[in-house]
Amino acid sequence: MRPAPLWWLLGALVLAEIGYPLTSGRARAALVVVTVCLGYAISAGHAYATRGPRTAGVLVLVTTGGGFLVEAVGRSTGYPFGDYDYTGALGPRLLGVPLVVALAWTWMAWPAWVAAGRLAARTLPRIAVAGAGLAAWDLFLDPQMVSQQYWLWHAGTAGLPGVPDIPLMNYLGWLVVAVVLMALLHLGIGDDPALANNDAPMYAMYLWTYASSILAHVAFLGLPGSAAWGALGMGLVAIPLAVRLWRC
Repeated sequence: MRPAPLWWLLGALVLAEIGYPLTSGRARAALVVVTVCLGYAISAGHAYATRGPRTAGVLVLVTTGGGFLVEAVGRSTGYPFGDYDYTGALGPRLLGVPLVVALAWTWMAWPAWVAAGRLAARTLPRIAVAGAGLAAWDLFLDPQMVSQQYWLWHAGTAGLPGVPDIPLMNYLGWLVVAVVLMALLHLGIGDDPALANNDAPMYAMYLWTYASSILAHVAFLGLPGSAAWGALGMGLVAIPLAVRLWRC
């Protein structure tokens, strides 16, 4: 897949996400699945087009396979995210985990990794930035999905102010898992320098996800708490990335 078709897919992703607050019920759930599949195709396609089949294969193995594994373990044991379960709204499930959830890990793991490469040259800082960049996305994702009852926690525990339905353990679990996945990704693909214009679709997807999530949570979804926390958390990567790109 050449970079040009990736922009067309990214345009389709943007349209799908714009449609999310305009729908409800089964149509909204179907649009979630479509959005994740588009994001997955963009990330895996970009890895293949710019780094080759080996990198794309490692990305899928680590983030799709690893994402599914940690979700299956988390759902059955309560670790590392807390005691939660999925409803049947997001399509086919394996071991109780919707298959689309595994794809979502890859969707945002790759742009987080690529963005971190623009911000940090050394290995350990890049892994840390990439892990934080992926984990911070969940500050938007979980409140949005829980508000639609796509998944739910069984026991109420302390959460972030303004976001009472998500336990703090979930966010900490995301951070740990995200950093481990990024470390495994680096182990599999080695040094991976930024590729300037070839990485533009990933920069655009990461920044679009950040800005559109803030807008959607504030203006359309009635989730001001997660809008604020997501703006703060994901902004730690998105804002420096935007500044770096603006200056180049």
